[in-house]
Amino acid sequence: MGHDVRSKRVTLVGLGTRAGGLGVARYLAQEGAEVTVTDLRPREALTEPLTQLAGLPIRYVLGGHEERDFTPERADLIVRNPGVPRRAPLLELARSHGIPIEMEMSLFFRACPSPIIGVTGTKGKTTVSTLIGELLRSTFPEIVVAGNMGISALDQLPRLCHDVPVVIELSSWQLEALIEHGLSPRVAVLTLIAEDHLNTYDGFADYAATKRGIVRHQRPGDWLVVNRDDSEAWRAAAQTAATVVPFGEGDRGHDGAWLADGLLWRWQGAETHWPLPTSPALAGRHGARNALAALAAAMVTGANAEAISNGLAAFRGVRDRMEMVAVIDGVMFINDTTATAPIAAVAALDALSRRRGQVHLLAGGADKRLDPSPLAEAAVRHDARVYLFTGTATPALYTALESQGVTPRGPFAGMADAVKAAWEAAAPGDVIVLSPGCASFGLFRDEFDRGDRFREAVMALHAEIVQRGTDVAG
Repeated sequence: MGHDVRSKRVTLVGLGTRAGGLGVARYLAQEGAEVTVTDLRPREALTEPLTQLAGLPIRYVLGGHEERDFTPERADLIVRNPGVPRRAPLLELARSHGIPIEMEMSLFFRACPSPIIGVTGTKGKTTVSTLIGELLRSTFPEIVVAGNMGISALDQLPRLCHDVPVVIELSSWQLEALIEHGLSPRVAVLTLIAEDHLNTYDGFADYAATKRGIVRHQRPGDWLVVNRDDSEAWRAAAQTAATVVPFGEGDRGHDGAWLADGLLWRWQGAETHWPLPTSPALAGRHGARNALAALAAAMVTGANAEAISNGLAAFRGVRDRMEMVAVIDGVMFINDTTATAPIAAVAALDALSRRRGQVHLLAGGADKRLDPSPLAEAAVRHDARVYLFTGTATPALYTALESQGVTPRGPFAGMADAVKAAWEAAAPGDVIVLSPGCASFGLFRDEFDRGDRFREAVMALHAEIVQRGTDVAG
């Protein structure tokens, strides 16, 4: 059942600059709520989202918050942006007054008429979500994929219907609202759980429990697709009432999706086999696990073997995730800016290990209290050359690399300088990959802005080379 917000006074705390906050504000206003949007950033920092909301009956409090907007004097309901800490003092004030606190996803789950396939995990959730959509598209041509990938789920509600599933990528912060309000998806997919966001959680156990919270309110008849090889993720199998569908490396002889001389699906005595994907977006062990998770979710949702085969063959990856930006004079440029934890950058290096050329890794950035040693060890294992951005996490990463015998270049205070340094050291057949293993804040607005700056730097480099060739020819 949808949350009735008509005529309610709703405070949206944290507009943000991406689709989620916009979608919530638009949804609340269109549903007839009396909306107040409040954000610590000043108006000039929010020009783009404010322009998109122009004309809607919304009151704005920008550059700070007013306490009254979190009390019964002005609010019947609070909706918080995922970037707002769950225990922020003003949210605690609202709770003390008994004012309910929602998020985009709790509003969406209540209002959504479709069966929801929810995907979470420290790494791989965007690729898996997108791939599930592609594998199911021939069965459900109107399928929608939205969520943490920058597509507002609430904005998609008019497109949804009862018999077509919707795929929703879920961050740990978005899961907090589902846990609090007793909500879970019909099909939950848990890719893996590794250290991340320890600057906002009470340690790894708290973060991991939040990720596993995707299954907490599942019911008999629901499904959990979960990584059998990851002990933290696998703990969710004992915490759900849903039917458990494991996936992993090696054929364990049980029902599930397994990596065994290709991709294997076994269910209730029947087996289906597919060759390993050839797409660079699904390369390496991590890519194969993503394919297994997606095909398992698609199969329990109604896909057939032919749809899986066609979808795997056609898949070309996702923007900002192992995205091939260009090949310039034989050097490949890959944008993996959403690798914001060391484990994610390790997966990128592992995926690129099959290439013969040198890997030039652009890494470093803002601290999330994560151990950088796995990234340093992977850089040594794959003989990668490393170029570091300035940032609060970079000194520890620099030290970890030096302890492994790697002397990184930098730190660089801008994307163009880092790209240029890597380019000058690269040779045909090499790869320059932006896979930072750290958050983006400081030098960049967010990880997507960081990816945009990488594309711009690569395109500027290409234009410079073309111009230089033109000048020589002239």
